Amino acid sequence: MHRKPNLPTKLCPVCQKPFSWRKKWAKVWSEVIYCSERCRRNKVKLKTSV
Repeated sequence: MHRKPNLPTKLCPVCQKPFSWRKKWAKVWSEVIYCSERCRRNKVKLKTSV
């Protein structure tokens, strides 16, 4: 596996972990909020616990 240090990253609001740009997100990177489908599904739990 090759390291790619220059990829943009974001912080997932659900798990608070950083995640990197992926090729499948190339056209929608500005709209990507969650690091995974699991976090996207758990966003409701995050809002109710705050």
